[in-house]
Amino acid sequence: MDLVEPVKLRVLTLKDLDAITDIDESLLGTQRKDYWAMRLERTETSGVPSLAAEVGGRVIGFILGSASGWEYGIPDNIAWIDTLGVRKEYQKKGIARLLFREMFFMFKEVGVDTIYVLVSWRDWDLLKFFDKMGFKRGDMINLEMKI
Repeated sequence: MDLVEPVKLRVLTLKDLDAITDIDESLLGTQRKDYWAMRLERTETSGVPSLAAEVGGRVIGFILGSASGWEYGIPDNIAWIDTLGVRKEYQKKGIARLLFREMFFMFKEVGVDTIYVLVSWRDWDLLKFFDKMGFKRGDMINLEMKI
């Protein structure tokens, strides 16, 4: 499917809850409306706005990130990409790239010079995407403990 209409990027709001929940469920197979309601409420204090991508008035993708230097002693020049989602039928059409690049510029405007993202080691599509965006393996180590 080629994009016939232009993609519009705009600030993600609570009004996008159903669309975000739908995209997430289509990608992960689980309905998490309460989770997304909480996450969307938190985006208002993240230092930069999270974004939605629309085609013809329909939300087809989103990105959530935060520029917060107050957690765990992390300096204020650090930002995180929390979540990136694009409807399956719009994947591999540059939507994620548009969303990421816009957030990248917003991070730069608030003084961020390092962006982190956590990606599953087995998620080759996401690893390739972030590699193309210029990410390299960082100095931080993901630690986990199963209980």
